[in-house]
Amino acid sequence: MTEQFGPALKTGAAAQSQTGGQTGQTTQTGQTTQTGQTGQTTENRQAAPAHARGKTVVIGSQGRMGAMLIQRAQAAGLAIAGADVPLTPEKLAHACAGAAMAIICVPAAVFDEVTAAVCPHLPSTAVLTDITSVKEQPLRQMERLWAGPVVGTHPLFGPNPEADAELPVAITPGHHAGPEHLALVEGFFADLGCRTFLTSAEKHDKAMARIQNMNFITSLAYFALLAGQDDLLPFLTPSFRRRQHAARKMLTEDARLFSGLFEANAHSHEAVRQYRQMLNLAAAGDIDLLCERAGWWWQEDENEGENRAASEAPNVLQNAAQNAAPNTGGHNGRM
Repeated sequence: MTEQFGPALKTGAAAQSQTGGQTGQTTQTGQTTQTGQTGQTTENRQAAPAHARGKTVVIGSQGRMGAMLIQRAQAAGLAIAGADVPLTPEKLAHACAGAAMAIICVPAAVFDEVTAAVCPHLPSTAVLTDITSVKEQPLRQMERLWAGPVVGTHPLFGPNPEADAELPVAITPGHHAGPEHLALVEGFFADLGCRTFLTSAEKHDKAMARIQNMNFITSLAYFALLAGQDDLLPFLTPSFRRRQHAARKMLTEDARLFSGLFEANAHSHEAVRQYRQMLNLAAAGDIDLLCERAGWWWQEDENEGENRAASEAPNVLQNAAQNAAPNTGGHNGRM
């Protein structure tokens, strides 16, 4: 393995990490609890969640997402190990020994090569999983290279989420994944403070083509259209600058990552064709139709406003009635 694997794999030795120095140690609390990022397991091994029955190894442990998983797993007291480039056979054998689950955290462009190097060193019962932002292709690659259980995952957040951010993780089971294998993967992410949900690889990729990839492509095309036009600079508005600021990281330091995800997703080009249909409506002058359609995203806000107005209406009417009533001034209504 070489450093050409890109930003997700930086040169470094494998990082073996255990909480309290004891691999696989569990906290004996007598009950299963979960607070924030930490998870405790019962002293009864039979009742312990599946993720406590062996260690997890992160391949690409010095990349941003891999390092985040290592850090959160350590904070949760889980048995965790890591390996990064150069991924020598000796390093992989050491990191993968006794692993219950291996998480591949590398770019899509080198996913197949890295997975092929990892699989010979995994126990036959280990669950192979990944965190890439596409799922159909990686699942096929993992199932071609690994005869054991395969479960795809996609954390729908970045390596530095806000402290109070929701942390959803999509789980896409492979053909040979049973309930116990799903429990292993879901338990791991649950102890990291994440919320998991099951979906299919196809449904996931269709969603990501429209959400993640179209966000990238439309921003890319928009700023490419306006690039080099110095005469526009005096006219920049606050809303433009907000969009420019929001897109900066995605279109600069993460551009290669998102370009690769766009190409790796078989549904990306269909999403572009659908978007072109919306542009055709704009070109035809059907702006009201587009506004009505786009308003779907804020209909809950409108409903809340309507409900609030409805709940306040009786008080408003009552106040209006009181203000309209004649002031008797103690004269029994007589002037």
